[in-house]
Amino acid sequence: MLHHAKTAIAGAQILFVAFGATVLVPLLTGLNPALALLGAGLGTLLFQLITKRKVPIFLGSSFAFIAPIIAAKQQWGVGATMFGLFAAGFMYFVFAALVRWRGLEAVHKLLPPVVIGPVIMVIGLSVAAAASSMAVGKGGDTQVVAYGTAIILSAFTFGVTVVVTVFGSKMMKLIPILIGVSAGYILAAIMGEVNFQAVMDAPWFAVPEFTKPEVNWSAALFMLPVAIAPAIEHIGGIMAIGAVTGKDYTKDPGLDKTLAGDGLGVCVAGLLGGPPVTTYGEVTGAVMITKNSNPVIMTWAAIFAIGMAFLGKFNAFLASIPLPVMGGVMLLLFGTIASLGLKTLVDAQVDLMKPKNLVIVSSTLTIGLGGMVVQAGDIALAGVGLCALVAMLLNAVLPDKTEH
Repeated sequence: MLHHAKTAIAGAQILFVAFGATVLVPLLTGLNPALALLGAGLGTLLFQLITKRKVPIFLGSSFAFIAPIIAAKQQWGVGATMFGLFAAGFMYFVFAALVRWRGLEAVHKLLPPVVIGPVIMVIGLSVAAAASSMAVGKGGDTQVVAYGTAIILSAFTFGVTVVVTVFGSKMMKLIPILIGVSAGYILAAIMGEVNFQAVMDAPWFAVPEFTKPEVNWSAALFMLPVAIAPAIEHIGGIMAIGAVTGKDYTKDPGLDKTLAGDGLGVCVAGLLGGPPVTTYGEVTGAVMITKNSNPVIMTWAAIFAIGMAFLGKFNAFLASIPLPVMGGVMLLLFGTIASLGLKTLVDAQVDLMKPKNLVIVSSTLTIGLGGMVVQAGDIALAGVGLCALVAMLLNAVLPDKTEH
């Protein structure tokens, strides 16, 4: 009995580590945080089912989809966006089939660092404008929070998050977002910028409102290539947790199984109305620090996440976090995603003096960040999807030789 209690507490700790980032994605994209928690919990359980509960990872909301969700909601509405996210899950099954058929080499050949790096950079930088406008208290074109107040709140939140990220203890460094947002929220409450009435009025228990997906192939085409980056990130995530636990999860249960499990989680989250899920590096960090790699812990974390999805007051509390507090965290967050893309290029020692590499990186960044749209009838390709496709095509057709 004591053993089960200890495992459950360890599971609660894992959810605490993953929590900040998991609820941040829906708060930034205007989705329901309760559905994000439900999607993360169910996604993790489905992942465990497919991988026979062998891998100690928790699936939380994916940052890679923030910009595409915001763009798709504006263009097609929430229902169509959810269908797009559901479709994105199938990209994982494509990769799983490819890995099963040709091994990991085939994935690396199709998507080398010179393709992945700039695409990840576009994912981070394409929402830079949204982060900046939230930090100064703007929601769309409307000044929601007074400019001076917004600057104080976002700067304070940003500052606390940076200090924790750089100077915090090992455990604190796993939850910089959670600490930063909490500190910003307390300051906002002191300044009278938090509306507690909605929290008081909310019921203790509430079934989340599910979003019904609407079939929209443009939205699906728009989202499919977005899944390339998190699917590659998944492969890295599985290798990282393997390095921590000393087990090769790419062999047992196998990379095809873990990819399929993650993809199923993404599909289910999309059907529910939550953001797609992905493997969490913070959780791998927590496993490393606590030296506890029992996959049952992740089952408990998933059960707690599902339970929290039904706490009405708690979700009303999340909705009461002021805009500039979120903006302050985003200033750091999206730049971090872009930096990971840069790191991908640096780690692989991609030579930008080679014409082929220069062409791929340059055109990917310009097309991805420039808002270019390619339209064929009712179907449109834009943003991350378009630049990923261009990068893959250029990589496939351009010769490798260096011309002098």
